[in-house]
Amino acid sequence: MRESVRALNIALGQGRERIVCQVVETKGSTPQKAGALMIVNPDGGQIGTLGGGCVENEVKTRAIRRIGNPGAEIQSFVLDHDYAWADGLICGGKMVIIAQSTAEPDAPAYFQALETLMELGHGFTEAVAIDPSRFPGMAVGARFLYAAEGKFVASWNGDGFADDVALWIAPLDERPHSGVKGGIALLPRLPRVRLVIVGAGHVGQAVANLAAQADFDVWIVDDRAQYANHDRFPAAERLLVGPIEDVLGTLEVDRNTYALVVTRGHGHDQEAVRILAPTAASYVGLIGSRRKIKLIFESLREMGIPESSLARVSAPVGIDIGSESVIEIAVSIVAELISRRNLGNPPDGSRTHPLVAAHG
Repeated sequence: MRESVRALNIALGQGRERIVCQVVETKGSTPQKAGALMIVNPDGGQIGTLGGGCVENEVKTRAIRRIGNPGAEIQSFVLDHDYAWADGLICGGKMVIIAQSTAEPDAPAYFQALETLMELGHGFTEAVAIDPSRFPGMAVGARFLYAAEGKFVASWNGDGFADDVALWIAPLDERPHSGVKGGIALLPRLPRVRLVIVGAGHVGQAVANLAAQADFDVWIVDDRAQYANHDRFPAAERLLVGPIEDVLGTLEVDRNTYALVVTRGHGHDQEAVRILAPTAASYVGLIGSRRKIKLIFESLREMGIPESSLARVSAPVGIDIGSESVIEIAVSIVAELISRRNLGNPPDGSRTHPLVAAHG
């Protein structure tokens, strides 16, 4: 979504009209969930996706017809036997999509504000009017943007209604889900997670590439500049090169930080876990064999690391998919990271995602 909004703002800055197409409500199984965004150009080009197939094609076809016509259109699709058979989209669900032209005065300022919040990474909530009948005078497609703490930031075609809509906005620390209330589609975006990968070896590199594509902010920590560099980690937000214990000791860690320990040796692994386990990081993962992990944990207990801190460490890390190659291990790890980010901790606090042998 970040790339789509960035590209949209470039076009708006050049005075070019675009059609913003967004999934605002879903029910049942659908190829994309509420919040998915597609930007359509007058020539039929697009940035982003609504899930592909004939639904996306139809939305795009209608969107092109809207060029030069301000306002918004609500489109509903039921993915049943009568729709999308050829594309394999017989999901049994329903998608509601809004398509609206940016040929309105408020659009550029709204999307500039949206991009600013996205880059900050603290989270935000978009509210989009899809059936505003209970708000006399509110237009279909009116948009409202609220920062993580619920403060109103900007609106698009929604002057005078921001306080009314704010009553529906839930704090992001309650992990709200998208939904529709009072004819307003609420599209929360939780704070972006910073993934600190300790170890710039093959597994760290593979995990970094996948995690960046999954919208984690990737930071790399290693004491070897020949490994921790932009050639090997082009998508990394930051590269922190230096003695691992020194770097981690000065690192700012909060609840939106995940840490993955995949160094080249047991000693570095142990030191990294010693520093990270007691922090506020919501996730600390350690790769390795069960024997290696047992030895590290025993040593950390002897050092006085509390059992409560060690219990927070996900080890061995990764969802069990029978991983053998580096890329398979990376897939299993990133799958666990996404699960933890989207679903939270396992309800009983247990770890049910064993991985195989250690790699650095």
